[in-house]
Amino acid sequence: MPLPFLTADHAFDATDDVALPHDDRDLWRRPYRPGPWRVGVAALMMLLASFVLFAAVIIAATDSLSDAGVVFGIALVVIVCALRLLRVGAWVSAHGVRHVSFLSTRTVAWQQVASVRTVQQPVRWLGLPRTVQGQALLLVRQGGRSGETPPPLLTTHNADFLAREEAFDRAADAVEAWADEYRRG
Repeated sequence: MPLPFLTADHAFDATDDVALPHDDRDLWRRPYRPGPWRVGVAALMMLLASFVLFAAVIIAATDSLSDAGVVFGIALVVIVCALRLLRVGAWVSAHGVRHVSFLSTRTVAWQQVASVRTVQQPVRWLGLPRTVQGQALLLVRQGGRSGETPPPLLTTHNADFLAREEAFDRAADAVEAWADEYRRG
């Protein structure tokens, strides 16, 4: 079973003249691998969920099934949160670019994209309120308000790229290549 969130960082032929060499460009793909911080937190959440599931089995065997059902429900919520955390990031396809956050998803068609560019600006450190100077990949929509600052698709200090400048540059280049290819038509 292929894991689509692990497909973009592998080496591929330099003769390919496309942004990413995928079979079906209509499928949503993440143009980079999830970072170690994101994967580590999700793994810890899954470990916690396994302990909670084990507790649910013990409660079901020794106590009431309704209490075990509540604990089982808590484990399912933790598992869903861990899986959603792994989906967070920027996704691209022939249809557009999709920015997935923990609680929401925004999709912008390539025809609505004016530019995709990397800029130096203060960025949030691991999504926390603390900001540090870093790079961000911004998507500017056509007809956007002049004073409006769009939320960044990627930053050098998020859970995917913290201490991985080279990976950020590759991911930003990949998203920009998709934008260049599909904005032209």
